[in-house]
Amino acid sequence: MSSYAIIAEELRKSFNGFEAVRGVSFKVRYGEVYGFLGPNGAGKTTTLSMLTTMIKPSGGRGIVAGYDVVENPVEVRKRIGVVFQDPTVDRDLTAWQNMMIHASIYGIPRSDAEKRARELLEFVELDKFAHKPLRSYSGGMIRRFEIARALLAEPEVVFMDEPTIGLDPQARAKVWEVIQELKRQGVTVFLTTHYMDEADRLCDRIAVIDHGRIIAEGAPDELKSRVGGDTVYLRAIDSDSAKKLLALVSEYGEAKLAADNVTVVLVASNAPSKIPQIISSAERAGVKIVEARYNRPSLDDVFLLLTGRRLRDEEGDWRIWGRLVRSRLGR
Repeated sequence: MSSYAIIAEELRKSFNGFEAVRGVSFKVRYGEVYGFLGPNGAGKTTTLSMLTTMIKPSGGRGIVAGYDVVENPVEVRKRIGVVFQDPTVDRDLTAWQNMMIHASIYGIPRSDAEKRARELLEFVELDKFAHKPLRSYSGGMIRRFEIARALLAEPEVVFMDEPTIGLDPQARAKVWEVIQELKRQGVTVFLTTHYMDEADRLCDRIAVIDHGRIIAEGAPDELKSRVGGDTVYLRAIDSDSAKKLLALVSEYGEAKLAADNVTVVLVASNAPSKIPQIISSAERAGVKIVEARYNRPSLDDVFLLLTGRRLRDEEGDWRIWGRLVRSRLGR
């Protein structure tokens, strides 16, 4: 048996001549939370749709839970759970009724379905609301319910497409707690997101995708190490002091004077240990520092390094492509 829950080999997808996914390759281990990070229109949902057998690839190969997504789509569907970007629940029915319908689709015996539904609704902290119509649920509750429903058939792999999009911070945190618990239980999760903090917090490994291509892959810390160090901001009392400070800190790393002419920006490793040394050196040289702070590299810094721009929600013609994809998927 392969140690990989998902294998993508040069996956491609075109819509009316527009290539949305351009030769994507990666592997996801069993028990891993794997993040697909990128802006809207980057190809995240299209890749997920190919791996969940919703649409056929234009080229390449996808294997999920040991089965080819084109040659054995039924076997793949038996082994996966999916949380779509847009809710797919019947809001006029209760959570319990939705669960039982889902169980019947998967052919789960009623007694097993009821036991599993009780456990899962308790797991996502919705057991007290099991017999209330979903139209009374908040957006965060709907999301947690959809995760529970996706786990009903005990899938080997769970796909989640932007599971926290549009949620308030409290609701996002609740969904994060559920995903973190799945991680502790060893469930394989494929997560698409354009939230940097979400990918950083939840994922064991991340693929950064932009314009249909994977431009980087690795653990969050591994990716952030590409930035080259922490960014230290040192504000001097005046411009003359700042120039002296710039010369003083050059031995610690790459430094430059900011546009305000009083702040020195330094990129250095292990900033917490460097800042006290810099302050001591500045005091001995008679240079007064009025503020010192630093930022750890973020995944947003990684995206900026790789593409020359910040992660964006939408850009130009990609909005047109997004509408095209949703229409193709009947969404």
